[in-house]
This record gives sequence, structure tokens and C-alpha cells, in this order.
Amino acid sequence: MTMPSYEEIYAQHAEEYDAMVAREDYQGNLLTTLQRLRPLSGLDVVEMGAGTGRFTRLLAPLVRTIRAYDASQHMLDKAAATLQPLALNNWTLQQAQHKALPTAAASADLCLAGWTFGHAIAWHGVHWPREIGAALREMFRVLRPGGMAVIVETLGTGEETPNPPAHLLGYYAWLEAEHGFMRVMLRTDYRFDTLEQGQTLAGFFFGPEMAEKIRLNQWQILPECTGVWYKVP
Repeated sequence: MTMPSYEEIYAQHAEEYDAMVAREDYQGNLLTTLQRLRPLSGLDVVEMGAGTGRFTRLLAPLVRTIRAYDASQHMLDKAAATLQPLALNNWTLQQAQHKALPTAAASADLCLAGWTFGHAIAWHGVHWPREIGAALREMFRVLRPGGMAVIVETLGTGEETPNPPAHLLGYYAWLEAEHGFMRVMLRTDYRFDTLEQGQTLAGFFFGPEMAEKIRLNQWQILPECTGVWYKVP
């Protein structure tokens, strides 16, 4: 099984990516957690790293507006296709980098970034604090007084208790110690229709070792631990 790079996935493989993430959090724990942190009804939301619209389509039926941004137009095209059947007119999609959002200051009640900042560790090496720091400044810039910044990242795929990837530990500690984010932990397990589907979809994104782990454990439900970091600047 050939695993494309994350850059290739986001530029060329939106269909496969969306097929995988659509099966995560089958118990709905993410929405429950977000609602507990900040009730969503009536909020204006800015989303960073929207990808194929996973959070966008989850939140759009509940919030007042959601403006979603991603660096990949390929991913946003898929997001548009998945949002249109909702028959809502409160969402917009636009290509943009994290550190330069084309939206006004103090215009959002919630700014959300799901599974996106952590890529800076691999893509920017030792310069990741500079890159993620610029993204955080944008989060804080677009928030109204009393608004909340929320960052969602993995705490371990194929793990039943939190066991984050080693290369992300410094980033997570930095969010908490240097920037004052609080964290809650939850399970966002994937549920696949068949064992073979799980091997194919998870193997595509996480690699052949994960596909083999699914086979050995006979996991039609793939455990996933997730962290939600939040802060009111």
C-alpha cells in the first residue's frame, strides 16, 4: 500500500480523505464537547484549515454564520459539494493561509482549527513556533471580546488511552505553557462498514502499519483519542 504525503493528499485526494474523516467520531463526542465549551447557537464562526468541510457541515446547521478557510482549493471544492445538499446559506468557503485570513478583526465569536496546525511541525521544522504563532495571532485577531479560540488535534490513532505522537508533544506543551490554552480529552473513534474498508481508508492516510494493526486487532471500530484546546484571549 502506497501512502501519499500529506501535501499530496490535500492537493489531490479530497475524495479519499473525506471518505475517511466522515467515519471518525461516530458517537458525536466532538459536537457535544464544543457545545459544552461554548454553546453554538447564534455564533459567528471562523474556521481555519477547513479541509473537505468536516467541521463546517457539522456546525453550519447550528451557528449564525461560518466562514471557512483552507490553503487547498482542491479540498474546498469537495467541501462545497458536501455542504450544498444542506440547503443553507450561512456558510462561505475561501482559499487562504492560516497567517493571513481575509476577514475583519473582531468579527467572530468562535475561531476553530481542526487537525491543521500540527502539520507545521513536519513542514517547517524548528521554525514551527513561528508558523503556529502567526496562526494563533490570526485566531485572536478575528475574535470579538469574549470570543473563544479552539484547536483540535490527535492524541493517538489506534490508541484507547491518550498516547500522542512524539513529534507533537512539544507543540501541545507549548500551547498550554506558553499560550495558556486549556485542554479536554475525548474519544473520536472511527467506525467502518467493514474491516476491509477500515484497512483501505486508514491505510491510505496513516500508512500500512495502521492497516496491519487494524487487521491484527480486527478493528471495525478504530480507537482514536483527541484533544480539544481552548482559550478566551
